[in-house]
Amino acid sequence: MQALNELLSFLDGILGAAWYFPWILLGVGVFFTLYLGFPQIRYFKRAWLTLTGRYTSHDAEGDTSHFQALSTALSGTVGTGNIGGVALALHLGGPAALFWMWATAFVGMTTKFVEVTISHKYRVKDDKGEMAGGPMYYMERALNMKWLAVFFAIATIFSTLGSGNMPQSNNMAAGLNTSFGIPTWVSGAVFAFLLGLVILGGIRRIARVTSAIVPIMGVLYFAGALAVIIANIDAVVPAFLSVFSSAFTDTAATGGFLGATFAYAFNRGVARGLFSNEAGQGSAPIAHASAKGDEPVSEGMVSLLEPFLDTLVICTLTGLVILSSGVWKEKFDTDFQAFDTQFVSGVYTDTDPVHVEELFRHLNGISSTSGPVTPANGRFDVVNGQLAEAGITILHNRSIAEDVYFHVDGEPYNGAIVINDGSLTDNVSLRGKSLLHSVPLTVEAFKRSFLGDYGQYAVTLGLMLFAFSTAIAWSYYGDRAITYLFGLRWVLPYRLFYCAAFFTAAVVDTSMVWLFSAVTLALMALPNLFGIMLLRRDMKQTVREYWQRFERVT
Repeated sequence: MQALNELLSFLDGILGAAWYFPWILLGVGVFFTLYLGFPQIRYFKRAWLTLTGRYTSHDAEGDTSHFQALSTALSGTVGTGNIGGVALALHLGGPAALFWMWATAFVGMTTKFVEVTISHKYRVKDDKGEMAGGPMYYMERALNMKWLAVFFAIATIFSTLGSGNMPQSNNMAAGLNTSFGIPTWVSGAVFAFLLGLVILGGIRRIARVTSAIVPIMGVLYFAGALAVIIANIDAVVPAFLSVFSSAFTDTAATGGFLGATFAYAFNRGVARGLFSNEAGQGSAPIAHASAKGDEPVSEGMVSLLEPFLDTLVICTLTGLVILSSGVWKEKFDTDFQAFDTQFVSGVYTDTDPVHVEELFRHLNGISSTSGPVTPANGRFDVVNGQLAEAGITILHNRSIAEDVYFHVDGEPYNGAIVINDGSLTDNVSLRGKSLLHSVPLTVEAFKRSFLGDYGQYAVTLGLMLFAFSTAIAWSYYGDRAITYLFGLRWVLPYRLFYCAAFFTAAVVDTSMVWLFSAVTLALMALPNLFGIMLLRRDMKQTVREYWQRFERVT
């Protein structure tokens, strides 16, 4: 597992977490925003009218309505990224990360408009007579780059696990375990079975289910978030202002939060924004390709609503709940994940400004003039669950851990432990107080209202619906990629494997799941962004011809 963590960390370092990735992502969105004249503003009203079917003939080719296609794509985007992903971004980058999620969403509305329009234009019919589309089809048919299409399709299959399957199952199981004490393997098994019942029915059953789930989950989550915001209304404006005040500067340490650099907040905010709304990733065009319609631009307009609803509405709600409640900088009792735990030499406290500065530099990869923070090495004694040795500080979730308890199957550990380069090599579990991230952080935030502990159930119910609907949508994306590469006969084996992976992910290390997600996301996004840039003139001509036809009709 450690070797796998190191491999994923390396790949993430040269892909999604690399300095260039957010600049490419935002750069493409900014380019098309200017190149097409701010379509996310100019076409916003028309997008809502198109969604109702006002500009679509009843006999147009396709398998789903505009609303069903949008619901399927939204169910793929509105998932654990809106609950756990926002919390992770704020945990890593502070309030500034939310600003960069907003920026990603605004320009992402244009990116989504472009990728969906192009993919809808070059869609085809499969052997069953159903629509098949997505970046792999425009890469082959418009760019004549079969190799790039194959690469994208393979990346899509991996990303169905990294984006649509594993994070959803893992966070859903964690939420049910936190709120109701349900073992993760039980919830994983139940929902894997239910998932199979839906996805075996194909796109029409998927569209019917998602179009029913999406409105319900949005209303439930909005109501729960509103309760927290009202309860902490005095802190809402300061929280909102902190998003802007720290957007272009380093975020200072506060409470247990040890601070974050501008670069870190920028990178993580953009990365989490992309994971949440998927603009530029190339996934949503696969769902929209099934929509009835003869005008690709019309479907592109519908799709620009996704980043707006997903990030500018739902993610903002989550962010304001977390920031206004203050839980993002508080420590809570939690089980430690080995991946997020580090033993360092020396005694540090987050009440000493010098110590905070040293750890800030350590966690953000900045060299220190007073000497680096060094990982601990050696053999240390533990007596009745407590570390007997002095001179060691335990970091967990980018914070100084407190009241750390060593145990094996719940019983206090007695004996020696071996620390190698800051990592615990023994099969000993740790529990203590530290910062939280992902779903557990959002759960704590939703408790800070007049609903008290009952507030967490809004997160749990929302998480179940969000995660399940996302897994449903992404199974269809995998279907289309499998069909493109191997034909329809391999779709059923893929669906069965997808359900098995959904069960397995429920009991896997949370941080590893997010890391795998970041890697697979970048593998899809980079070739897709490259492809739509090559087709920029095609896109502009398609939009121009659309308005010419519309003006002739009217």
